Amino acid sequence: MEKKRVVVTGVGAVTPLANDVQGTWERLIKGESGISKVSKFEEGQFPTAVAAEVKDFDPGTFMDPKNARKMDRFTQFAVASSLMAVQDANLTIDESNANRVGVWIGSGIGGMETYEKNFRLYEKRGHRRVSPFFVPMMIPDMASGQVSITLGAKGVNSCTVTACASGANSIGDAFKVIQRGDADIMITGGAEAPITEMAFAGFSSAKAMSTNPDPNTASRPFDINRDGFVMGEGSGVLVLETLESAKARGAHIYAEITGYGATGDAYHVTAPAPEGEGAVRAMNEALKDANMQPGEITYLNAHGTSTEYNDKYETIAAKNVFGDHAEKLAISSTKSMTGHLLGAAGGVEAVFSVKAIEDGIIPPTINIETPDPECDLDYVPNEAREQDIQAVMSNSLGFGGHNVALIFKKYTE
Repeated sequence: MEKKRVVVTGVGAVTPLANDVQGTWERLIKGESGISKVSKFEEGQFPTAVAAEVKDFDPGTFMDPKNARKMDRFTQFAVASSLMAVQDANLTIDESNANRVGVWIGSGIGGMETYEKNFRLYEKRGHRRVSPFFVPMMIPDMASGQVSITLGAKGVNSCTVTACASGANSIGDAFKVIQRGDADIMITGGAEAPITEMAFAGFSSAKAMSTNPDPNTASRPFDINRDGFVMGEGSGVLVLETLESAKARGAHIYAEITGYGATGDAYHVTAPAPEGEGAVRAMNEALKDANMQPGEITYLNAHGTSTEYNDKYETIAAKNVFGDHAEKLAISSTKSMTGHLLGAAGGVEAVFSVKAIEDGIIPPTINIETPDPECDLDYVPNEAREQDIQAVMSNSLGFGGHNVALIFKKYTE
């Protein structure tokens, strides 16, 4: 069976940098950070004092406020991003195509805010005070469900939950849905709103988050003084469709998605496999799927969490996969500016990948002041770089040993 070519025709995002793609992208390539002092808790409540919060987000701008109240914050982000992506794609969903338009949006944690709020109500006032919308607001698949309802998309509707790889897995899975002919168009990405007391408590206990109190320098991937990730929130969504559909609509094509690799470490619940062995296999699988050689990749959007083992092992993995080309490969971690959006990271970073191709600009890794000797590749330190970008690989890795690599190429006939 001949595989269909799949292209990106729309992008949407809500991030700690801005509540749209253009504002986010402009700040990103300037090297500006969306990280600030956490506003949701009292200072000193946790060892971590900073977060990458979405600011000034009004769900009423994107949806009926009454409906928004029945959605957790992560779902509101997903709906907003999807509406922006569909509008950007100039896509109309109606009876003529609804059955061939699907939604696949991942979330690593789902409705943490909803869970905490309703548990407190239950403890204080009993089960009758728990919202009847508690379950549908909390479950991770509701981002996809609500986007489908909002847009009238009746095709494949699913959600991948693979921790911090959820957004990337969802895009890859949606890509394969179209490639095998089960849908013509997919609205896909990730959404997360994890900045809650329990999430902070859990990650603090795991000693995974940075305890650097300075929001400007807390996220510092590949720097020797990195001490953990900075939690973020938001959503990133792409419109994927067959090349035939895009051409028939006269749609703007950002890039072509050509490769998807997904593997499991089978090693540890939180730690990556030594030497990034699982990531190596995912990256190689993506290259094989795209029918590309390592030397054809111009830019690697790294998972780059600013944790000790991720950054070191991802560097080793890149050397393993790219060989001599690793020395010439531009690599950056946009998490240095957005923080780590957990299940939304792969969605937001896919948006960055296609914008990089279209604009010919590689976002920097900020806060590299003292490079780690074990992280000795070109991480585009501190300033964006203008460069012709033919192909981007975007990595996402998650607790449970999930490894994902996506490949986007400059579109040519």
